[in-house]
Formats: sequence, C-alpha cells, structure tokens
Amino acid sequence: MTDTIYDAIIIGGSYAGLSAALQLGRARRQVLIIDEGLRRNRFAAHSHGFLTQDGVDPAAIAANARAQVMTYPTVRWLSGRAETAQPLPADTRTKAWFKVTVADTLYLSKTLILAVGLRDILPAIDGLAERWGKSVFHCPYCHGYELNQGRIGVIAGSELSMHHALMLPDWGPTTLLINDAFEPTKDQLASLAARGVTVERSPVQAVTGHADVQLADGRTLSVSGLFALAPFEVASAIPHQLGLDLDQGPLGAVIKTDPMKETSLPGVFACGDAARAMASVALAVGDGNLAGTSAHRFLLSEAISHG
Repeated sequence: MTDTIYDAIIIGGSYAGLSAALQLGRARRQVLIIDEGLRRNRFAAHSHGFLTQDGVDPAAIAANARAQVMTYPTVRWLSGRAETAQPLPADTRTKAWFKVTVADTLYLSKTLILAVGLRDILPAIDGLAERWGKSVFHCPYCHGYELNQGRIGVIAGSELSMHHALMLPDWGPTTLLINDAFEPTKDQLASLAARGVTVERSPVQAVTGHADVQLADGRTLSVSGLFALAPFEVASAIPHQLGLDLDQGPLGAVIKTDPMKETSLPGVFACGDAARAMASVALAVGDGNLAGTSAHRFLLSEAISHG
C-alpha cells in the first residue's frame, strides 16, 4: 500500500478522465490517474466534430491533453489496469473512503472518478474488425462528411439499424444490407423509400478491400464506407464491484449518474462514454469537466461537515 491518500483517483486517462483531472489539478488537489492505454477510438486516424481539433489524430489530442494535465504538480499518472475498487468499511473511514488495487498495490482515495470507457462488440463478419474506425464506422457525425457523398452501406444488426439507414442519405446514397437481422415492415420500407435508401437482402459474407461487401449470392457491393451498430459493454468490472446502478439502453448499459455526474454511491463519479448514451470526444471532455468539479465540491462538503 502506498502512503499517499489521494483526493481523487481517476480510473481511465482518456479525454474524460484527463478533463476531470485538469479541474482537480487546478484546484491543487492530489490526483492519481490510472490508465491502461485502450482508448475506445484508438482505431480511428482522425477525430471530427470537436471545435479547434476537427480532423486531428485522436491519439495526438489525447497526448497533448495528457502533457498539459501533467504540468500540474499534484497530478500523478500510473500506467496499468485498475483491477478492483471498493469502499472502505464505514468504521475505518478517517481520511480515505475508497481503495483501488493495481498489480497488487493498494491505493487510497477520498473520491473516485470512473472514466473507464466502453468496449464495442463488433459483428462477427470476416474483415470487419480490421476495418473498424477506418472504413467501417458507427457515427455518421464523426465520419460521414469525409465519405464525400460517395455510396454508403449500412450493415444491419437489428431493427435499430433503421436509425442509421434513415440518417445516412444526408451523407451519400445509402444501401441497407438487411443481413438476415430483421425484416422491415411495410411502413419501414416506405420510410426507406422516401429517403432514397436501397434495400439489399443477400446476406453479408465478408468485407474486403477498402469497403467491398462480399454478398452470399456472389455479388460484390463496393462503397465508400460502411456503418454498423455495435453493442457495447462497460470496459471494466469496477462499476459492478461497487454495485453502481446502470442505465440499460438498446445497445448496452452505461453507468447511471445524476446531473452532476455522481453515481448511486456517494463519492463516486462517472464520466465519458461509460456514463452517457451518446459518445464523442467533445461530449467526453465536457463530461469530465463536470465530474472533476463535482468531485471537488464533494470534497469541500465533506471537509466542512467533518470539521
């Protein structure tokens, strides 16, 4: 066990976690960031939709953010995976409320901020995973414009793929590949037709080349980019270890928070993709800012109430 008792341990050092650390570092609080280096958007070469950073390599955004945050002397970085996190028994809470383990070393903290991210569960289609973030995407706002109004394919995973299919004609001529995932109703077919969407029923066998869809009937559909809705899961067991409430959505569950980013366990805050239904770098940064300031206010409240 280390001797330091941190004001906040932040689990996850990507955009949300770094944004939270920035607020606490500027408040001169002792902060430990624990990060295992697995950003959700590590497969993409460019990030879009974030003011002043549009088109920048997301790895460069993260690296620049880390460099800026680490100039604050009360912020420490630890590379590794946070394996467990638990509240301390109420009768032993003096200066610390939580304990976190990393590689058999115990760290103590007054608050926790979970910026653990999500793990995408990709469709089991040959060649798709290798192209994820490069020519196969999940967010039209992040990647649609760069397809330059070329042909777009939507690989259906369920009826939820109707959402993609109806949105994407704003970015280019769109084909919905049903892929045996569901059968559109008469009304859904009418909506697709109204948006000019072509419906393709031959199942997808593989994705090759840049974004060439090999169909079961032997044809190849070549497009500028593909979109697929991937289910997801929180990329850490820690929210479950802490018994946090979750919000179940159509593609997966995220950590439930109040408007100030506090979870169902007092003193534990969550931000970024793991704690919101919609994901982007810009939203993660804003989320982290709020989580960091909220954790600081919690520390102030606890200091006042316990004299």
